[in-house]
Amino acid sequence: MLCEKTLVIVISQSGETADTLAALRLARERGQQVLAITNVVGSSVAREADKVLFTWAGPEVAVASTKAYLTQLLALYMLTLYFAEKRQALVKERLAEIGAALFNLPAQVENILSREKETAAIAGYLKNWESTFFIGRNLDFAVALEGALKLKEISYIHAEAYAAGELKHGTLALIVEGIPVVALITQKAVLEKSLSNIKEIKARGGYVLCFVQEGMEALQNEVDSIFYLPPTEDIFLPMLAVIPLQLLAYYTAVARGCPVDNPRNLTKSVTVE
Repeated sequence: MLCEKTLVIVISQSGETADTLAALRLARERGQQVLAITNVVGSSVAREADKVLFTWAGPEVAVASTKAYLTQLLALYMLTLYFAEKRQALVKERLAEIGAALFNLPAQVENILSREKETAAIAGYLKNWESTFFIGRNLDFAVALEGALKLKEISYIHAEAYAAGELKHGTLALIVEGIPVVALITQKAVLEKSLSNIKEIKARGGYVLCFVQEGMEALQNEVDSIFYLPPTEDIFLPMLAVIPLQLLAYYTAVARGCPVDNPRNLTKSVTVE
């Protein structure tokens, strides 16, 4: 609900996304302040917003955005921490801890990128399937959505993401022998519930590919393949978890002979509603 103290934040890699521009213009017409997060200087979104936070991801040739996604996420983290500081929502000591974890992310990203052979090995299993599922709880569900999107965009494998707690509402009927299920379990608070979901999938013959935070080694005996993410603050794990999923989509597409940078039927900027 819009009021005089509402800040509207619009996000667009290209700055030309039609439905995002429509929302921006509607907000401006109603007198709202608009903050844009975009990658392209001089774009329509950048010109028409009241304030702009550029992500500076640089040119991205691939239709399926990867680094633009990461820089948008990072911009939102920084904005959130700024608001938390200004509103005194967190004590200074806690802000300092979270800030330190934020500055550690680049080295942790490098760690994940150096283990590309692990994601390529997982892709070797996925490439032979025409359908797969991604599951996660809490923040992991949002990452699962991005992972499924990237896989379907560039490998042409049908991929669907589900909140893990909804598996019993029909989705389990689709689990057949060997079908790949990518499970994200990075949030310690939902570990036990997520483990219960994995056991249900395994009981029906599903092949579970798990992405977890270091320290969750107990899961190793419950899944078919496991990828460990460097430990960090739970709120930052989506930043780390999405990288191997994007690489997984890439290596799967390459293994299937798909044109990674220019998938069929897609364009870099969505300029029509």
